[in-house]
Amino acid sequence: MRLHANARLSPIGRRLLVDRVERDGQSIEAVSESLGISCRTASKWLARWRAEGEFGLLDRSSAPKVIANRTDERTVETIAALRRLRFTGPEISETLGMPLSTVSGILTRIGMGRLGRLGLEPAERYERSVPGELIHIDVKKLGRISRPGHRVLGGQTARAARGYHRKRHSLGWEYVHVAIDDATRLAYVEVLKDEKATTAIAFLRRAVRFFDSHGMKVCELLTDNGSAYRAKVHAIACKTLGIKHRRTRPYRPQTNGKAERFIRTMLSGWAYGALYRDSHERTAALDGWLYRYNHHRRHAGIGRQTPITRLNNLLGTYT
Repeated sequence: MRLHANARLSPIGRRLLVDRVERDGQSIEAVSESLGISCRTASKWLARWRAEGEFGLLDRSSAPKVIANRTDERTVETIAALRRLRFTGPEISETLGMPLSTVSGILTRIGMGRLGRLGLEPAERYERSVPGELIHIDVKKLGRISRPGHRVLGGQTARAARGYHRKRHSLGWEYVHVAIDDATRLAYVEVLKDEKATTAIAFLRRAVRFFDSHGMKVCELLTDNGSAYRAKVHAIACKTLGIKHRRTRPYRPQTNGKAERFIRTMLSGWAYGALYRDSHERTAALDGWLYRYNHHRRHAGIGRQTPITRLNNLLGTYT
């Protein structure tokens, strides 16, 4: 339990109080004056020590042992049942005719304060144990940058710079292809001009070479159901490389969750994590960010290790 910020006595100070009274024979008045506390406080701690020993010198919760108007357990169970049906706090409050503050407090107390995935199909978490056994691949579209925008110039200045009443034309997209290893989270990324099958195949070949340079043999590939990955030429390329291609179930992006999560990290750390004058400057910054991701950024999902550390541990290549 955290000690009160204005408390005069710590557990060590309380023990000192007891020693001075019980062992040294000093009066409670003299000891309380020397410690800067009242006689009432000194007597309280001394009485607790005499009744409970060392445990009596510890802090206690100030919460009452009995609450007269506490919500009965049957009502709490009803609230929990409604929450499992994904009722919101206001909906439960309205249904049971209870104050929203009471319902919210009960939900927090029983650990159901946030809906999250409550009542939904449990998330299936998996992780391969061999580097290269399964590679996740995905593509993220990013709008091209031709001049500094509102992030750099501010809203009014940016509109004046490009002509507020002038018709703006779309600059098109850049396609960020990502490949991430399931076991180690080691990642390979390229910014390419499209997401066609031939482009995806070329990226796959370079990704395989990248992982091979780190001592990893790519065995399986997991992608979504994009047209590039459903093309026959892509299937032929995978067979030529000796890779088993698997695709996620339709409308189930969480199956490819490691790539999805990496893309979120990449967007916040690289794509939107700095101010760029144009797309070329943004692309040039990718290598530096990716090196930091692979070699220096620790991942909670792999025991606070970096991907390169996890790879060396699994391969046993540390010298």
